[in-house]
Amino acid sequence: MKLVVAYIRPDRLTAVKKALFERQIYKISVTNAIGCGQQRGYHEHYRGSDLEVDLLKKVRIEIGVNDAFLDATIGALIEGGQTGEVGDGIIFVQDLIDCLNIRTGERGPAAIG
Repeated sequence: MKLVVAYIRPDRLTAVKKALFERQIYKISVTNAIGCGQQRGYHEHYRGSDLEVDLLKKVRIEIGVNDAFLDATIGALIEGGQTGEVGDGIIFVQDLIDCLNIRTGERGPAAIG
């Protein structure tokens, strides 16, 4: 089992969800995040003041998957999230030691589905 964590542009969320759903990957968690990478932010002039905006809005997606779905999950994140521009995001893949479904009591790969 793996935990896939991706940071993407907020405007790409709909395309990423569509790509995931097409691959029958439905169980996802989405949260708003801020951060920076190669983009390093930008400067803005607001009400007579110069502002440096160095943390940009991103969306964090977390998906627990069985090993058989790992490549499909990564493919969907890339397909839906990629624009070819700096700031498209990043994907992390971590080993997932265990998973428990609170409602059913299932554990391990069965809990993920």
